Amino acid sequence: MTSVSITDLKANLSRYIREVRKGGEIEVLDRGTPVARITSPVTASGDRARDALIKAGALTPGNGRAGEILNKPLIKLHAGLSAAVIEDREDRV
Repeated sequence: MTSVSITDLKANLSRYIREVRKGGEIEVLDRGTPVARITSPVTASGDRARDALIKAGALTPGNGRAGEILNKPLIKLHAGLSAAVIEDREDRV
């Protein structure tokens, strides 16, 4: 594991990120005291977690066309939201 001061990390961030991408680990020091560790790339574990959620049916991947949804007109409600909530809860009273 490589140990590096905050100053050196800021000055050479790209170099240290390349090292981490290759599987290295960086320990960040503040006045000689370890304060953080930079380890494997986020995408490696993030992709696995995302894939697991998709496989479980808990997550639907986006299609990159959010604008289609965001540009649609708002839904018109026939009653106010409060009235709809009260109506929904009437059978629980």
